[in-house]
Amino acid sequence: MTIQPESASPAKIRCAAMDLLTGREFSRAELAKKLDKRFDGDSAISAVLDRLQEEGLQSDQRFAEAFLRSRIYRGQGLTRIRMDIRQKGIKDQLLDAAVEASETDWFALAREVAERKFGGKPIADQKDKAKRVRFLQYRGFNFDQIKHALSEIELDEY
Repeated sequence: MTIQPESASPAKIRCAAMDLLTGREFSRAELAKKLDKRFDGDSAISAVLDRLQEEGLQSDQRFAEAFLRSRIYRGQGLTRIRMDIRQKGIKDQLLDAAVEASETDWFALAREVAERKFGGKPIADQKDKAKRVRFLQYRGFNFDQIKHALSEIELDEY
């Protein structure tokens, strides 16, 4: 059983978009994808989304800022955030502006994440160090941030 898209009137599309936006911020691409599943009429959806942007009810910049904040809170690095936000249809320039405004210390964040995961335990051997490096790489931190985080943990043990 497949769900047939409804006929698209701008009022219905706008109402559905507003319902979605009351829960959280959406990128324009995400919103368009969700509305496209529900309604026929690409031009009507595009027109409604244009109007929502003009009214300030939908903003990719605001979405990028909220997305960045939530991912920093989760302990993710910039590489991972950049990869995930691209999948949401956000351009790098919007993310770069949000990163600049956030003034996040990525080195400190990498250290906090490592301490949270490994409890400040000293690195036992090369295998343990490789495990920690892989974990931080997966979280989206670059090599310099990982090196700094792990060296800080090693210094704390003395």
